[in-house]
Amino acid sequence: MAPLVIGLLMLLLGMAAFSARLLHLGRTARGSASELLSTAEPASYEPISLAFARGYHGDGWRLYFNEPDASIQREAYTGGLESALAAAIDDATRTLDIAVFELNSELLRDAIARAHDRGLSVRIVADDAHGIRNESPHLRQLQEAGIALRTDERAGLMHNKFAIIDQRRVWTGSWNYTINGSFRNNNNALALDSPQAAAAYQAEFDEMFERGEFGKRSRNQGSLTLALDGGEIDIIFAPEADELRLLKAEIAQARQSIRFMSFVFSLEDLAIAMLRHAAYAEVTIEGVFEHRNSLASWSQLPMLYCAGAAVRQDGNRYILHHKVIIIDDHTVIAGSFNFSQSAAESNDENILIIRHADIAALYLEEWRRIWDSAEQPAPGTVDCG
Repeated sequence: MAPLVIGLLMLLLGMAAFSARLLHLGRTARGSASELLSTAEPASYEPISLAFARGYHGDGWRLYFNEPDASIQREAYTGGLESALAAAIDDATRTLDIAVFELNSELLRDAIARAHDRGLSVRIVADDAHGIRNESPHLRQLQEAGIALRTDERAGLMHNKFAIIDQRRVWTGSWNYTINGSFRNNNNALALDSPQAAAAYQAEFDEMFERGEFGKRSRNQGSLTLALDGGEIDIIFAPEADELRLLKAEIAQARQSIRFMSFVFSLEDLAIAMLRHAAYAEVTIEGVFEHRNSLASWSQLPMLYCAGAAVRQDGNRYILHHKVIIIDDHTVIAGSFNFSQSAAESNDENILIIRHADIAALYLEEWRRIWDSAEQPAPGTVDCG
């Protein structure tokens, strides 16, 4: 630990002269997301109407961002992300495989039960502590109804949140299948209509469900590249891939900006990679941390802040649950992967690296909404020594 601390101090000292320039660039050089989007090519997607979410439908993909409203009563929570997935499940005709960290949505529980009642092959992989042993009875009820369910039974997390429908469509993202996940926390979900994407996620699901291989025991290929009309997506499964190396490689490609919005950002190696590249390539860093624990000893907000990066604490009274990095406004890193050591070393996760102009523009728009409602750390709360 001591060499790392010394190296970090040397890094920060070496960046001192650059920090003021980094702050200036972060505030003035890039312009607003709306200005950036106004110069882009005409979008080739259509909006999807939901009461508590924004949806978009492109060629082979659907993208959703929920719109938390902390002022309404729980009984008024309808028309969110859960409604979109429930409708997709109701359209299923053959198979439904779900990897779920948490589930307490009655709407989704009932949609899954209906699929089983229609005679579909329905299987579930769940985290043990946060899934089947959670105080919510929904997964136990589905198991008692005869649906095949397997848990990871280990200390690491089965942290995936994906559904494979008819071995053709995949839903994935940061969104847990819960009431809070749908209506209170900031989340994103990407649905891909692609047999190739479905096959990749199917291999990951089968590895867990059929062979009981979780975490480092995984033998899946780890990653693949999927062609998508207008772009491409790298699909990465952790921890069997060297995901931290892949994320650093994407960071190293930045030429203008690195933006992020993150539930947990404790990966020191990733923060250092951002700072080193920013110092080398004069790249701006702008990020939003979930406000709870953002100043904890393990959080990377203080280091980034003290090095001159523009970082804020989110404004949602509940939880910012995104795990998103946007590079140069055209490459998006998303999925279930928190920027943490446990995600990199032990949890079952999936990561998407998306290079698609329309999808990137929509993630950038969401980032701007989160950024605009966030606040800088209060004076005196960050000790830069």
